[in-house]
Amino acid sequence: MTDHSSNLPFKVAALYRFAPLEHYHALQEPLAKLCCGEGIKGTLLLAAEGINGTVAGTAVAIEKLVDFLNAEPAIAGMELKYSYASEMPFKRMKVRLKKEIVTMGVAEIDPLRSVGTYVQPNDWNALISDPDTILIDTRNDYETAIGSFAGAVDPKTKTFREFPQWVEDHRADLEGKKIAMFCTGGIRCEKATAFVKGLGFDDVFHLKGGILKYLEDVPVESSRWEGECFVFDERVSVGHGLIEGEAELCHACRNPIAPEDKLSPLFEEGVSCPNCYHERTDEDRARFAERQRQVRLARERGVKQHIGS
Repeated sequence: MTDHSSNLPFKVAALYRFAPLEHYHALQEPLAKLCCGEGIKGTLLLAAEGINGTVAGTAVAIEKLVDFLNAEPAIAGMELKYSYASEMPFKRMKVRLKKEIVTMGVAEIDPLRSVGTYVQPNDWNALISDPDTILIDTRNDYETAIGSFAGAVDPKTKTFREFPQWVEDHRADLEGKKIAMFCTGGIRCEKATAFVKGLGFDDVFHLKGGILKYLEDVPVESSRWEGECFVFDERVSVGHGLIEGEAELCHACRNPIAPEDKLSPLFEEGVSCPNCYHERTDEDRARFAERQRQVRLARERGVKQHIGS
């Protein structure tokens, strides 16, 4: 694997595995104890269908966590991707018990039984360049806003629960096509492709390792990716080589904003951005402005983060 550390102090591990994990309740306490004891922060989700999460810590701490997880026979060999951060990208550590490790809300979907064909990053360009291929971004609208593959269909979903209905509504457009889907790290596509195959479609593919693996493996000069990839931590986004991106979060709506968004007259730090300005009232913006003033005052006093920011 290419080394992207650049001497950055925090190692970020994005991991998942669909596997029968009947004893998942019993893993919560030892995982939380290990992570907190090693200074690891982030989120791990445990369910009967497996594990999913992104965490960060020192390289030594992350290695201990990975060793612990690989010692569990059901989890061993999990999908695992590393990147690096200049500052700790999470505020706290959470180990949560869930019904699903990625929530689609379709009970009968089982990626262990049926799933789309995995396509390695270096083979992805050839597939999506085929005119008979429909390329679908399975992520949500706030993620697609700052980057996607050239020519990808954006379902503009607010949550992953909306994706099955979008597919149902567009079945006629998908007939007779190769269907290629992608997401951030690969986990959503496990369920998305399983769902689409369950509808009777045969030529269903997804990007193994997701966008993160593509950005790690495919050279910039050969890339079909445009923009940056949203990540669910304080880095907000990463680019080619998994280097930290330029996107930031609007602290009014929590949507990512690109540098050009900050040039808009609708942008005011902590108050509004082009994504949310017309969805908020003057009273909302006045409240956000006061909150931002308190944040600024807290920073001036040397307080790292004001409550509510």
